[in-house]
Amino acid sequence: MIIGIPKEIRAHEGRVALTPAACARLVSEGNKVCVESMAGLGSGYQDTEYADVGVDVIPSAEGLYKASDLIVKVKEPQFEEVPRLQSGQLLFCYLHLAAEQELTNHLLKSGVTAVGFEVIQLADGRLPLLAPMSIIAGRLAAHIGTVLLHGHSGGKGLLLGALGFDDKYMDRGNVIVLGAGNAGEVAMSELLRTGANVYVFDINMERLRALKATYPAIITCDAKSSDLLREHLQYCDLLVGAVLVPGRRSPKVVSHKMVAEMPKKSVIVDIAIDQGGCVATSCPTHWDDPTFVEEDILHFCVTNMPGAVARTSTQALSVAILPYVSAIAAGRLMQDPVLQGGIYLSGGEIKYSGLS
Repeated sequence: MIIGIPKEIRAHEGRVALTPAACARLVSEGNKVCVESMAGLGSGYQDTEYADVGVDVIPSAEGLYKASDLIVKVKEPQFEEVPRLQSGQLLFCYLHLAAEQELTNHLLKSGVTAVGFEVIQLADGRLPLLAPMSIIAGRLAAHIGTVLLHGHSGGKGLLLGALGFDDKYMDRGNVIVLGAGNAGEVAMSELLRTGANVYVFDINMERLRALKATYPAIITCDAKSSDLLREHLQYCDLLVGAVLVPGRRSPKVVSHKMVAEMPKKSVIVDIAIDQGGCVATSCPTHWDDPTFVEEDILHFCVTNMPGAVARTSTQALSVAILPYVSAIAAGRLMQDPVLQGGIYLSGGEIKYSGLS
């Protein structure tokens, strides 16, 4: 199969889907691999590194799309990329189509078979291709949220954890993490190290009990109680939204009214924004203008957070997706139930139940 890896064109997106080492593996399996010139530069990989392992370096995006049977990229196609897709072509990337109706319609018209990294799910419920980016996003959310609380960033001038010792006259800060999956757990563990008071909300009580056993200092709360959440939000300095319903639009767990009742100059980092966001006031932002203020609350809603650490993200993503790219290239898309379950669209029809 001819595998094409285009350069990501989204603003401030430096990731590339596959490293030269991963491409070398695909070439050794008998595939022809093409990469668009300069696709790897944002992650520190030169064209020569791809060429040295037998990859064809294609000078233009148009040429790459035209030559490829399988397009492997990181982010969903931008609207200027959609016309390059061809009927019958395979597209494998993060798509998050539950929050992208217009893109869904365009992809349906293109006739491609679109497989989403984020809906590849194992029998035990794990999401192996979403997990590495969720972990990175969770860690970034903790770091970014901490800095946004600083006065020069527009926050209230609070240092989470204060000075790290018990002093009843110092405010340690109250953090709420909504969702106890991969992103939520990593954000929670990072924020716990600051010394702040960390509250973790989830609807899965078994998951919360397991986290409490590992992190005794956290306060676990049942997310099914909106009254409890609303009460805690009235004292919240930093809210990290990490609610995930695989393949579906995120529920708006935090209402506009709840946001309005938060302390002024508090911070919201909505990791769930790729799926529409779990906070009613959240709107997608980009790295060139990452924050906005609504109800006197500073919001950070960048939809490609891991793009900020492109080299790390590329290396983690490449390792995760390589076995699946290899399987698709070997013609096993429709034979492998895990891969088949990740098909959003094919032949102009919706195949994924989360979109119907």
